[in-house]
Amino acid sequence: MSLNKLALIRYKTIDECLQNRYRNWTLEDLIDKVSDAIYEYEGIDSGVSKRTIQADIQIMRSDKLGYNAPIIVKDKKFYTYEDKNYSISKTIFNDKNIEKIKESLEILKQFGDFALLEGVGDAILKLDSQLTNKLKNPSEKDKKKFIQFENNQLLKGLEHLLPLYNATSQQKTLKIIYHSFKAMKKGNLPQESIFYPYLLKEYRNRWFLIGKEKEKNGISTFALDRIVSFSILSQEPFCDTDVDFEEYYNNLIGVTKSIEQKTERVILQIQKNDMMYILTKPLHPSQKVLEEFEDSILISLDVILNFELEKEILALTDVLKVISPRLLVRNIKKKIQKGNEYYNDEL
Repeated sequence: MSLNKLALIRYKTIDECLQNRYRNWTLEDLIDKVSDAIYEYEGIDSGVSKRTIQADIQIMRSDKLGYNAPIIVKDKKFYTYEDKNYSISKTIFNDKNIEKIKESLEILKQFGDFALLEGVGDAILKLDSQLTNKLKNPSEKDKKKFIQFENNQLLKGLEHLLPLYNATSQQKTLKIIYHSFKAMKKGNLPQESIFYPYLLKEYRNRWFLIGKEKEKNGISTFALDRIVSFSILSQEPFCDTDVDFEEYYNNLIGVTKSIEQKTERVILQIQKNDMMYILTKPLHPSQKVLEEFEDSILISLDVILNFELEKEILALTDVLKVISPRLLVRNIKKKIQKGNEYYNDEL
């Protein structure tokens, strides 16, 4: 059930009235008090009807909003709470709701070293401690974790995540000193680039900054762990883009792509004994079963041919074979042969 602002004002006002035990509250008194509150908060002077307040009391008494308010009528006339300590503002802290909140906090705490939660970690831990103290029967279970996320403690570049997120959301032009793996491999120094950031994207627990370099066409992808340093160029105008990144990445595994690349139909043959892993965990949303044989099946993917696709296939070379396109077959074959050479040297 969704709540609008007026309903919340009515429930809050009725609650405040019924907590005041120094006065007897008739239905007419509650109507007057709620009408005054709505006028005060929203400037609406039409008041509220008797039927509306009666319906509000029924909802507060029920479990629809989790209130279960113990509202009684004394002497067939006066409304009050049977429990003098009750308030709807306290219902969030019953044991059932505390358990739900604590489960959500456990998920948040998994991101304790996650840069986007900088400054929030202490608040999460304090709230968790307070909720544990509010439980009527705390147990050892309340101290255990029941969920874990993939987390690479050695990953570099996470310190850049929050400031880059702020620069991207505020459309700030950046000067980035970047040292790609290719440049490092060749012994080249880091390169300086004027960069317009459009998107932060995560893939396999690694973060990438997507944007445009001033002197280049198309979209560029910078891995955060390869960024040496960056600064905001406040005097450099920001160059926006009309690229729809939801659509831009929908034919892609990973993050590596150029705008000129076209989607290819990839056909893979999978051994039947191993097909359930790939069928239950598709390599890409476009995955389809094309044909089924006695000992194998054919599936198709409509994707860009890139480094990440090849890595996915290479990780499964013992259970699948690339049928087409021929370029991908050649690339995978070369890499498998190169890997075999490493092992053949040891035999």
